[in-house]
Parts: sequence; structure tokens; C-alpha cells
Amino acid sequence: MTENQITRRLLKPAVFLAAVTPAVIVIYLTWAAYNGNQSAWPALTGNLSANPLEDITHRTGDWALRFLCITLAVTPLRRLTGWNGAIRFRRMLGLFAFSYGTLHFLTWAILDRYMSLTLPSGVMSLTAVRIFAASVVDDIYKRTFITIGFTAFIAMVPLALTSTAGMIRRLGGRRWQMLHRLIYVSAVAAPIHYVLSVKSDIRSPLTYGLIVAFLLGFRAYWARMHAKPARARTPVTERGIGDLIP
Repeated sequence: MTENQITRRLLKPAVFLAAVTPAVIVIYLTWAAYNGNQSAWPALTGNLSANPLEDITHRTGDWALRFLCITLAVTPLRRLTGWNGAIRFRRMLGLFAFSYGTLHFLTWAILDRYMSLTLPSGVMSLTAVRIFAASVVDDIYKRTFITIGFTAFIAMVPLALTSTAGMIRRLGGRRWQMLHRLIYVSAVAAPIHYVLSVKSDIRSPLTYGLIVAFLLGFRAYWARMHAKPARARTPVTERGIGDLIP
């Protein structure tokens, strides 16, 4: 088989299965916690938390941040090793970062905000929706770490919506490239959100922050060391999709 066939038939399915496994576990643990079956928790994690829903929120956030870091690491890996095939995984990894970020947001919004509300008009009424929306907006506005986390999540939304080759053609390479630099906003905001959300041990969020700083620093260093004169630059319309995000 050719390298492209190996990537498409073997490596991509393997990466997909590995990436989706944490989501399956989190969904199962959410179901178990909701039904009061906390015995499933230590079997999968090795310890029993006093607040499994908080652990689920943290898990989804951790995986969103991990996939953000992995996505940012694709370009340095490609630059250092010369393995251009790594670029074929970046869109999938970025979408997984967004997917886990969505799970993280929904876990907080539904299992924290929604379940804590008193809804006299019923769970499906318009009044209930208004109360829920007001509670979410109020929390985002008043709590700094949630504001920053929400910023990280919202910055990923246009990236997910424009991740297809068709959207690149519609937007044009240069505009698409500028838009997808929003990943840097998410990558910086997410560790800050993590640091502000923990109450004592900040070693884990600081580790993520250092990883992000290294990956962004590598990009800046590489861009400066390999900058081309204006006349020598290749037009954006002539580049491949792998060259669009610096």
C-alpha cells in the first residue's frame, strides 16, 4: 500500500477510535452518575470522587485542552520531521478539540446550571428556557474563569464550521487563514480558564500552559527564521491546505 492508503485505511481509523474512546467513557459515566450508579466510576478511574459530575466536567475540559495542544503540535511535528502526512490528521484532531469543548460546555450548562434551577413552569416551557438562558449568561458575565472558558469555546466554533475544503474555497485562502488563527485565542484562553478554575493544585493547568507557550513560541521562531522576502512569497491561492495555518 502507498503512504496515502496506509494513512487513510489504517492510521486515521486508529486515531479516530483512540480519540473517541474518552468521549464514550465520559458519556457512560454521566449516565451512571445521573442514575446514582457511582460504582462504575472507580472501575474506570481507579478512585471514587465525592462529586462525579464535577469530575466529568473536568475530564471533558482536560480532553478539549489536550486535543488543542495535539492540534497545535501537528505543524511543529511536520516542520521538524519532514513528515507532511501529519497534516492529514489536523482537521480531525481540531474537530475533536471542539467536540470535547462542546461536551465540557454542555456538562456545565446542563448538569450544573440547569439541574440546579427551580423551574415552576416545567422543564420544557418557554419560561424555563428563559430562566436557564439567564442563569448561563449571568454565570458567564460574573465569573471570570467561566468568561475566559466560554471565550475559548466560542473561538473554536467558526473553526469547526469552516473546517471543510469547500469553506476554504468559499472564503478564499487568505481570509480562511486569518479566521483560523482563532485557534491561538482558544489555546491561550483554555489554560488560563483551567488555572482560575482550580482551587489549590495548579500544576496540571500550568503544565498545559507551558506546552501551549512552547508550541506557539516554536511557530513564532520558525516564522521569523524562515520568513521569505515579499517578492518570493507563494500566493495563498497556490498553497496546499497544509500550508494555510502557520
